[in-house]
Amino acid sequence: MNRAPFGKSLSRRNLLTALAAVPAVAMLAACSDSGEDAKAADVKPANPSTPAKPATPAAVEVPQAQGTVDMAELLKPGALPEKQLGKDDAKVTIVEYASMTCPHCAHFNDTTFPELKSKYIDTGKVRYILREFPFDPSAEAGFMLARCAKDNYFAMVDVLFKQQPSWVGVSNTKEALLQISKLAGFTQESFEACLTDQKLLDDVRAVQKRGADEFKVDSTPTFFINGKTYKGAMSIEEMSAIIDPLL
Repeated sequence: MNRAPFGKSLSRRNLLTALAAVPAVAMLAACSDSGEDAKAADVKPANPSTPAKPATPAAVEVPQAQGTVDMAELLKPGALPEKQLGKDDAKVTIVEYASMTCPHCAHFNDTTFPELKSKYIDTGKVRYILREFPFDPSAEAGFMLARCAKDNYFAMVDVLFKQQPSWVGVSNTKEALLQISKLAGFTQESFEACLTDQKLLDDVRAVQKRGADEFKVDSTPTFFINGKTYKGAMSIEEMSAIIDPLL
């Protein structure tokens, strides 16, 4: 299976340089790794199983799973500590693999996740785990900054998704990310220290590689819900149709 179309030989130093000139096509490539010999410019974002839109719950069909995984294997510790919301003993566990530059991931974050959190995660019904699956240097940088935000990981992810148009595909991604990071409490020094942390960069890539190799993740967002695989951004109605029978 093909990996992300961007070279993995980038060092911690030239990652910063690369951010200054990431092409706009990176945004299109971010949501798909089709495994076909397509050029980056031809890569299509992964289509949501059904476009997220308001719907009458009774009219929503349960999305079809596209595979299964061993939950015990899925939940084994990886290169980075898990970033989790919700209770460990929740009846439903959702693991999402996402890319910070993926527009479908941002759409899910902005339109579905808030209600998923209030309805299921905050009420103890769902444990939610987010894992990094970057397809390009910009996405790697976004996740690194979120990790460097420590306890504010999810808040930083949310900001970066909401501000995606202001830093993805722009002429100078590094400068755009710096301005967002400063609002989140980073200094110029802590920003550059984060993005030149070679171990962190390697670990983010290791999470992505494990997802691809062991769990066959090839597009984002990909969700594993109690061991079943679902690809593409889903509406809250669709997620409810999957989750509710499991409670």
